[in-house]
Amino acid sequence: MKRRTGQDPSVTRNWKPATQAVRGGTARSEFGETSEALFLTSGYAYDCAGDAAARFAGEQAGMTYSRLQNPTVEMLEQRIALLEGAEACRTMATGMAAMTAALLCQVSQGDHIVQGRAAFGSCRWLTDSLLPRFGVTTTTIDARDPQQFEDAIRPNTKIFFFETPANPTMDVVDLEAVCAIARKHGIVTVVDNAFATPALQRPMDFGADVVAYSATKMMDGQGRVLAGAVCGSEDFITNTLLPFTRNTGPTLSAFNAWVVLKGLETLDLRIRRQSENAVKVGSFLEQRVPRVNFPALPSHPQHALFMRQMAAAGPIFSFEVDGGRAQAHALLDGLELIDISNNIGDSRSLMTHPSSTTHSGLAEEKRLEMGITEGMIRINVGLEDPDDLIADLDQALRGAGL
Repeated sequence: MKRRTGQDPSVTRNWKPATQAVRGGTARSEFGETSEALFLTSGYAYDCAGDAAARFAGEQAGMTYSRLQNPTVEMLEQRIALLEGAEACRTMATGMAAMTAALLCQVSQGDHIVQGRAAFGSCRWLTDSLLPRFGVTTTTIDARDPQQFEDAIRPNTKIFFFETPANPTMDVVDLEAVCAIARKHGIVTVVDNAFATPALQRPMDFGADVVAYSATKMMDGQGRVLAGAVCGSEDFITNTLLPFTRNTGPTLSAFNAWVVLKGLETLDLRIRRQSENAVKVGSFLEQRVPRVNFPALPSHPQHALFMRQMAAAGPIFSFEVDGGRAQAHALLDGLELIDISNNIGDSRSLMTHPSSTTHSGLAEEKRLEMGITEGMIRINVGLEDPDDLIADLDQALRGAGL
């Protein structure tokens, strides 16, 4: 590959996703390195004062400050945009920085948002607690029913915000139907795609306007760094999102960008193997616990929609026990191989009790509204042999009386 081939969209957009994940966005220096270079610099020097003035005026291409641009970060942004099928991407320090920026950059006092009930706890805090302080209201609906989006629209509705599959209930949203409703009314759709990544689902293919990620999850995929990303049109990223991030500074470090670049090289391999493992584990649990919330299983009521939108199962799902928090904690305490951890997307299998961890900051009535019971457990199925995972779950289930 030539030094700038990876940044030539006339070439890279013709590559298959697996090739884009390895080589997309790559720009080699004069040294010809094969692995992407790590640029640890906060600022940049200019040959003359005129060049500095021209860059700040937007008249000359080039870097000015690493809060705005960094060569390593730029490579990651181009790679994610390619995988997403988006015109542009901006990365952030964390997934929540990405979710916050994707919303705050486009709302003002008096605007209204329609959001899906099931979401990450911090996303619900953002819409339910932070935005109302600035005069932005939110209506929460069951996003599994597209008609509820239509019914919740007001004259000042600016955004539809939802996650699919949703954390941790695994609610599935009909992307095509909801995005069509939004387009009809001139509303922007913002989709949290962290559970799927573009390797499994590309919401823009179904009409979504903006896609936000916690790249900490499957994109890094090995529990190493925090990162976030927002994808959209060139106009949205440049004229709506960038002024917000330029002046508020949720900047992704070059090192973290480099780590995620490395993670993307194996994303397709990891997520497909983990999906296979998850189906095996989910099928086992379906015979042992009262409820399994995993749309990849044929028994799930949203199975057909899930398989229409997703390329594979994904590694994450939840299940429920009838003994509430006490039995859920007993099951987790009995694990010998699987880690108790609130992270997801890791190559290691992880389990957590959302009600007392990821969603503990929400009132109980809000958790119940979201479908999160005291007996719910979320599992991230990793790359271990699924038979070992099933054996660990079997003995932990027996120890918890299941």
